[in-house]
Amino acid sequence: MSIQTQVMEQMKTAMKSKDKIALESLRALKSEFLLANTSGGGDLNEADEIKIVQKLVKQRKDSAALFLEQAREDLATPELAQAKILEQFLPTQMSEEELKIKIGEIVTQVGATSMRDMGKVMGIASKQLGGSADGKSISMVVKQLLN
Repeated sequence: MSIQTQVMEQMKTAMKSKDKIALESLRALKSEFLLANTSGGGDLNEADEIKIVQKLVKQRKDSAALFLEQAREDLATPELAQAKILEQFLPTQMSEEELKIKIGEIVTQVGATSMRDMGKVMGIASKQLGGSADGKSISMVVKQLLN
């Protein structure tokens, strides 16, 4: 079942249970899917859907971090709740140890030896690990391994 279908089912459930936070985040996700469908000219594949969900989760977490910096927990709490709801549509995230192992394999495959090779490693790692790890954590592990 595609993520778009799951979102529609979750929206029905959220409407019936009157869960405003879930409904708001699911509507935002549905809106992004519709926008991508109309601008892209065709149906989204699963990888595109995952990228959209990741983008929305990152937006929510970044907003929450800004609100917390400004001591506005009342605004940060709903953002984190929405991020948690959206994360259920992402594949299970890799642990840091699993990430180090996979990226270590990529580093040896590419033959990277210094930070100059970071672009090569990041390109391959982002394609292979795109849905199961965010770019920030991939970048952090690549930097650790190349230093």
